[in-house]
Amino acid sequence: MPVRRVVPDLQCDALDENRTFYGLLGFEEVMNQGWVMTLASPANPTAQLTFLTHDKTAPVTPDLSIEVEDVDAAYAAVLSSGAQIVRPLQDEEWGVRRFFVKDPNGRVVNVLAHAAATADDAAAAEDAGTGG
Repeated sequence: MPVRRVVPDLQCDALDENRTFYGLLGFEEVMNQGWVMTLASPANPTAQLTFLTHDKTAPVTPDLSIEVEDVDAAYAAVLSSGAQIVRPLQDEEWGVRRFFVKDPNGRVVNVLAHAAATADDAAAAEDAGTGG
């Protein structure tokens, strides 16, 4: 199962201050929804940090996010393993499909795929004659 990126999710009360500080190290804001902000390196866009004041639609704030190519397959694999699902798989209004699971250390992992990436992958598979 291909992993697209892994991002630490850092709970904080100071989004602006973190943007300024990590800007000194070369990070730039690539997403900000007021409660969650992601900073990335322009030279290496998959080098990212996410800061959250809380999670808008989940009961807990995750410790890290893992973007996968097929979030439905990841959910099925994790579910069948017996791992503790903290939040079931669902689509979010900001264009991701995600679920939360606890890892063996008790950390909450946000496993996700972007809706556009999922749609692009399905269209590419259809164009290649392999179906969705």
